[in-house]
Amino acid sequence: MSAVAVTVSACPITADVPEAAPPSPESLAYSFTLPAGPMSSCVARAAVRVALRAHELEDMTDAAVQAVAELVACACRFTPDAEVYVSLRFRDGALRVILYDGHPRHSHPRLVAACDARRRAALRVLGCVVRVCEGEWGFGEAREPGGGTRMWAVLPRVGVAGGWVG
Repeated sequence: MSAVAVTVSACPITADVPEAAPPSPESLAYSFTLPAGPMSSCVARAAVRVALRAHELEDMTDAAVQAVAELVACACRFTPDAEVYVSLRFRDGALRVILYDGHPRHSHPRLVAACDARRRAALRVLGCVVRVCEGEWGFGEAREPGGGTRMWAVLPRVGVAGGWVG
């Protein structure tokens, strides 16, 4: 009788990896944290280009890259924190870009108005991009633990295709 050696592992590895569906627009869902520094806008633009190409959304690249660059630059300018958080999602025919920074809402109404005016002025180019793409944008208090500010832009794919000239 011959003995057969059997290896048992607490962490089995299988060669049967299920085949994943290829990336599609609907599967675009990425989140990442960036340092709140001058190079972050460049890194965010590159990441958006790669993600859109991988998910067959190349037609949205110019508008999306411009929107992300504006949001990241604004977040880095306003945040007192060392990092900002970026979220990209494609849902219901639109690219949704959300940026979180650590700048808390002020409690005094005049400070709120002044700060909002400064942020709105910093996002003037974003407003133009979103308007041309027939989308929407805004900012307000982050509802997540830790607070801060949430900024967003929604770029409908049909609006980008119909209006954006780069």
